[in-house]
Amino acid sequence: MAGWAPMVPYAKARLGLDDAGLGLVLLALGGGSMVSMPLMGWLSHRYGNRRVIVVAGLLLSLALPMLAIVPNTPMLVAALLYFGVALGALNVSMNAHAVEVERRDGRALMSGFHALFSIGGLVGAASMSVLLALGLPLLACAMAISVVQVLVVISQRERFLSEVVDAGEHAAVLRMPQGLVLLLGLLCFISFLAEGSMLDWGAVLLREVHGFAAASAGMGYACFSVAMAAGRFVGDRVIQRLGSVWAVRAGASTAAVGFVLATMAPWPVLSLLGFVLVGLGASNIVPVMFSAAGRLPGTSPAIAIATVTTLGYAGLLSGPAFIGLLAHASSLPTALVVVAGLLLLVAMAANIVRR
Repeated sequence: MAGWAPMVPYAKARLGLDDAGLGLVLLALGGGSMVSMPLMGWLSHRYGNRRVIVVAGLLLSLALPMLAIVPNTPMLVAALLYFGVALGALNVSMNAHAVEVERRDGRALMSGFHALFSIGGLVGAASMSVLLALGLPLLACAMAISVVQVLVVISQRERFLSEVVDAGEHAAVLRMPQGLVLLLGLLCFISFLAEGSMLDWGAVLLREVHGFAAASAGMGYACFSVAMAAGRFVGDRVIQRLGSVWAVRAGASTAAVGFVLATMAPWPVLSLLGFVLVGLGASNIVPVMFSAAGRLPGTSPAIAIATVTTLGYAGLLSGPAFIGLLAHASSLPTALVVVAGLLLLVAMAANIVRR
């Protein structure tokens, strides 16, 4: 997923897309995931998380090479749809597997798993940027990332748990959100939208607004990923010291300042600092929201958490298209400042996590 971030400016330039066109094309990635995610609970129940993880991981490895060579916009849309379907399948099955691992171990482990996701963001974006800086063709760089993924999936396939989760949990995913669950989900939508903006628009911002070279434009997402991983590794201690409400309030405010700095800073180094602040600020918002959803009185934790997760991923996968449309109507920096404003709304609504 992170390997795609430095490829976005190449696709934009190769196909001659403007900001609005790129935003609409990127919507295909979210569309593919949102189509596949509701089906993955049934598949995981029928065939087991391990099989879905392995198949989806292998299918996902084909996406980057396809995205590197697509010659026109319709084929780019098709490749992103494929990318989104495989990514959605992998997201659902991995998180369902992680829940079972956490239950069996008897300790809280999810933040650590998500911290390693952020480390993957660093490794993917930085590796792709280094390969591009060495002058390798875009296709060769994409193939290198994909080969590593195939080796990881094949080497680890026997280590996954084979048991399936309770089918009753999957029925809960299909329920419509209500009340406080919906509000928590909308706040997660904003937080994930901020993360998606870093993934799909960070490299474009650094290249077109701050004058970074194409080969190094992915370093913004790498800085964001490092900061988010660091924030998640220490997140439990931060939440214990500040409390859930102030952890969300301080985190959302810090991320909002980071967006403003990343877009408005007069020097490139300061813009990278903005990416760091976004990562640190956003790192623990979603874990706190998930915990709050599980504590809501009169609501099944499974139903609440499934609803919040679905709305959150909707923000991650479809939000960047919204940024593209705003950027076309105004400018990319202005669109990202709007995201900062939305994060301030999250800070203002932080009291909800106390309920």
